[in-house]
Amino acid sequence: MRRLDLPPLWLLAFGFLAWVIARADPWDLSLGRWTQLPAGLLIGGGLLLILVAVVQMRQHRTAVMPRREASRLVTSGVFRRSRHPIYLGMALVLLGWVLRIDAPLALPLVPLFVWLIERRFVVPEESALALRFPAEFRRYAQATRRWL
Repeated sequence: MRRLDLPPLWLLAFGFLAWVIARADPWDLSLGRWTQLPAGLLIGGGLLLILVAVVQMRQHRTAVMPRREASRLVTSGVFRRSRHPIYLGMALVLLGWVLRIDAPLALPLVPLFVWLIERRFVVPEESALALRFPAEFRRYAQATRRWL
């Protein structure tokens, strides 16, 4: 079951739930057509952020998958702005998707997704990094925000 507990699967589940909410909206609420450009930018930007972060982690030869032990603490590139750019990218993709499918009732799923990812993945990962790289992680955590 732990193999199925992965952030991309949670993103897919939340995206599907947003789609269900959009289809079941009894009031036929709409955010308007102006949301299509921001939706595309959020989805594209989120995917690009994820890709850049994964490439940087690969360049540093450290684990990308959650719950795997990191061999190095990556603090440069996109990790200089956010301690968790991959999860931030996923949140941007989800927000973009909600805008793209014009589902205002699904907007609360975005902070719920962030909360779930933080509890299930971010906090345990940061605890592991703090144990593995105590001084370096402490400095990094003080200098770099968790999300933005």
